[in-house]
Amino acid sequence: MTALIILVVVLLAALAAGLILKSREGRARETPGRGAAAGAADARAGLLAAAGITPDTPVILHFSADWCGPCAAVRRVVAGVVTGLADSPQPPRDVEIDIDAQPALARELNVLSLPTTFVFDAAGRERFRISGVPRAADLHSAVRPLTVPQVA
Repeated sequence: MTALIILVVVLLAALAAGLILKSREGRARETPGRGAAAGAADARAGLLAAAGITPDTPVILHFSADWCGPCAAVRRVVAGVVTGLADSPQPPRDVEIDIDAQPALARELNVLSLPTTFVFDAAGRERFRISGVPRAADLHSAVRPLTVPQVA
């Protein structure tokens, strides 16, 4: 009887952990400000510039790979959001990076799983991170305010 109770408790704990992880997948999480050292910031900026992320327009960056099944869904969602915001004053750009071709950038951005999507503002700062396939409405809501030029 004790073994049955332990089994039920373990199954309920696993179910709860799975539901918590599932609820976070695909949601845009705001990236907190990073206090990186100057040298690390320069290295990061260099890797981002080499990938085509320049501080002139908002960018939706998503990491993918040939062997990643859900990455095709990310392509469709990102393309739909970029198309939907094409008439904005600063329309976002879609940048897809193959994780196998750019492992240094993936390490720098702490990409631990695929697909992973980032939203950068026009100043080149990371604003949002999305693990898994992003929800189109969440991605649109995260990117839309960044397409309006900020007045200094």
